[in-house]
Amino acid sequence: MATLTEAVRSTPAGTTRRRAARTRTDSSRAPATYYWMVWPAVIAFAAFHTLPVVVGIFFSFTNYAGYGAWNFVGLSNYLNLFRDDRVLQAYGFSFLFAIVATILTNAFSLAIALGLNAKIKARNFWRGVYFVPYILAILVIGYVFQFFFSNSLPKILSGIPLFRDNILTNETWAWTAIVALAVWQACAFAIIIYLSGLQTIPAELYEASSLDGASPWRQFRSITFPLIGAFFTINVVLSLKGFLQVFDPIVALTNGGPGTSTESVTLLIFRGGFSGGEFAYQTANAVVFFIVITVVSLFQFRVLQRREADF
Repeated sequence: MATLTEAVRSTPAGTTRRRAARTRTDSSRAPATYYWMVWPAVIAFAAFHTLPVVVGIFFSFTNYAGYGAWNFVGLSNYLNLFRDDRVLQAYGFSFLFAIVATILTNAFSLAIALGLNAKIKARNFWRGVYFVPYILAILVIGYVFQFFFSNSLPKILSGIPLFRDNILTNETWAWTAIVALAVWQACAFAIIIYLSGLQTIPAELYEASSLDGASPWRQFRSITFPLIGAFFTINVVLSLKGFLQVFDPIVALTNGGPGTSTESVTLLIFRGGFSGGEFAYQTANAVVFFIVITVVSLFQFRVLQRREADF
């Protein structure tokens, strides 16, 4: 009997059963190890993110000023937001800024990525050069741009009425300077995303289309853009979401001025919530803004991914 048992164990089927048993044992141990590794991160995330969010939502239904006593006021903070001209202006500016900056960022980034993906000299060097703005501190670069717009540009373009004076003090056009700074930095990350997409396109497609007489524009319209549709979706969604939350470029260039003409929603929340005695009111504004960004992002994904399917 012992000999028969040993013979069975020595067969391939017996070896397979032993390996399956070890696999089941290993898989039963994996969840315990997994939880020991994940739970500290989950607890830290809940303590420093989820809990403050819940507390903030709770205070959005009160009249808490950030200090002292408070009382429940129900939905009055949320209702007052829609009657506040300053809040509505901030939302209008944020969306105008985000849409213009998103279009310019993706147009410039895609054009530069196409150039870098072509057979040019020192391609890797130029990739590094274009990525530098993304790793620089935006506030530091913002103050450099502030000096450029307020001192250098009026001297260089003194013959043009718009730039003869400091454009940052122009209530109508100051936002364009913020767009220039934001796009200049955002292009760095978008270029890398587009380059990743362009490198996934087989060169044979371009060779075959060239033999068929396709022009460069036709190649871009029928081959390049459809095949990088997923990367375009990522860039557009991330760009619009990031630009809607613009804060640092505004602080560095105009600090929301002149007046409140360049005051974004995030800057308004920061000012009113931390120094204006409107903690609960601006917390309600932050909750509404979170919902708006979530809805806009989901809508973008739905529309752009459907467009990818059509390609």
